[in-house]
Amino acid sequence: MLMFFSITILLSIILAIVCFWLPLMNPDTEKLSPYECGFDPYGSARLPYSMRFFLVAILFLLFDLEIALLLPTPWALQLPDPATTFIWASAIITLLTLGLAYEWLQGGLEWAE
Repeated sequence: MLMFFSITILLSIILAIVCFWLPLMNPDTEKLSPYECGFDPYGSARLPYSMRFFLVAILFLLFDLEIALLLPTPWALQLPDPATTFIWASAIITLLTLGLAYEWLQGGLEWAE
């Protein structure tokens, strides 16, 4: 167990040091300029995204995670106490459904205002 922790800490330190050294490279202005199919850019390439886009993306990831959490449920029902598995799966579904209903009622899923 001590060897596992020491390898983990050593690897973490090495990765942290590499992460601090890599950004110190100085890219030239040609690399930092926006590229639009060989044409000069019409506007700024660094326009902010809509928060609605990020909200929908986070909701997608959340419900994708729900599927990953609930996937082993049929196999877990073969355990000696399947009621516990059913309770936890129901709690996850209920919590996510309440969160989706809250976002819907608050207007967080509306694209046009």
